[in-house]
Amino acid sequence: MNNNKVFLGVLAGAAAGAVLGILFAPHKGKSTRRRMSEQGDKLMADLETKLNGFVEKAEQ
Repeated sequence: MNNNKVFLGVLAGAAAGAVLGILFAPHKGKSTRRRMSEQGDKLMADLETKLNGFVEKAEQ
């Protein structure tokens, strides 16, 4: 099977799952968007912390 088709299939499945998850979320839209934003901010802060630690180790 062509790798591009597999990748597109996985990507389409993930997108469909995300859309269905948001549509059937137990919270109202405004609350869901706020929670997603908070989670995104938390993930970015964690990623920044890990990246800074990696850079420090690489400099040593």
